[in-house]
Amino acid sequence: MIQHPAILSLLMTSAIVSAMMLFAGWKGLVILWDWDINSGSEHQLQLERSTYLISTILASVLFFHIISLFLYIFTADDIRTMFVGAMCAAGSLNANSFGYPVLLLKIGSCICAGIWLVINHADTQGYDYPLIKAKYALLLALVPFIIVETGLQFLYFSGLKAQVITSCCGSLFSAGAGTISSDLAALPRVPMMVTLVAAIAVTCFSGIWFRAKMSGGYLFAAASMVTFIIAVAALVSFISIYTYELPTHHCPFCMLHKEYGYIGYPIYAVLLLGAISGAGVGALMPGRKQPSLAQIVPGIQRTLAGVSVLAYLVFAIIAGYLVLFSGLQFTP
Repeated sequence: MIQHPAILSLLMTSAIVSAMMLFAGWKGLVILWDWDINSGSEHQLQLERSTYLISTILASVLFFHIISLFLYIFTADDIRTMFVGAMCAAGSLNANSFGYPVLLLKIGSCICAGIWLVINHADTQGYDYPLIKAKYALLLALVPFIIVETGLQFLYFSGLKAQVITSCCGSLFSAGAGTISSDLAALPRVPMMVTLVAAIAVTCFSGIWFRAKMSGGYLFAAASMVTFIIAVAALVSFISIYTYELPTHHCPFCMLHKEYGYIGYPIYAVLLLGAISGAGVGALMPGRKQPSLAQIVPGIQRTLAGVSVLAYLVFAIIAGYLVLFSGLQFTP
């Protein structure tokens, strides 16, 4: 099974990303230790040339790492036909104990990678590399996550056995199964609707306030991340059942199928975009105190806040459409 083209692509991409991250991490460690922008030594000049090279390479590598999250979900969904009992990616990921941990690691590392790209973009705008130490400190924190993720991903794909009988999404995301997924499915529908609407409203209001007043950046960043978590829970709790028009079907993966218009892909894309852009606003707040970025960072933050608000509004429109125009109706 490991010879599946998509699996080979994922493994090769992850191996390349991990190798580049290790190289960049080692260079980042040297930069954190020896960096002195006021020094004119040959060693400092070499570090400055190195950071150009590393930033350019990592910008491409981490972008592909973010894309690999969707390739991982697509691959897990595509190989479902090889397992008895699997109806979608939910069953494939449950075929052994590594599938879901890899998915969670990928989501976390993709958000961190997006934040790193935001900081890197701002840092390259300043003539004195004002965010370079924060940038490489985040990189060093990100390296072990990606290495572990790569290792677990290899264990997941190499450990898949076609004769394994796995569970379908109907049992994995059914209330009362005693798992995290079943707990999400059991969340009450109406209170979750109210919570999601309130979370999106707070995020959009704080984002618009930030763009107008340039204050409350940390609040907006926190609101966008909380909204991301609530939106994922809402997908399992009630958006899924309106999408499938079936009150017992809470799977967040079946909406990636053709019969549902591949609606899951734009939903997950805008959620990830909203979370990364919103968190990026908070990550750049210290940059506003740097003289060389004082006139640059606010413009980047306004753009990020606008992108995040727009992404969550698109999510709200899609979710609202799925609920309002669903054939599933509940009587009071």
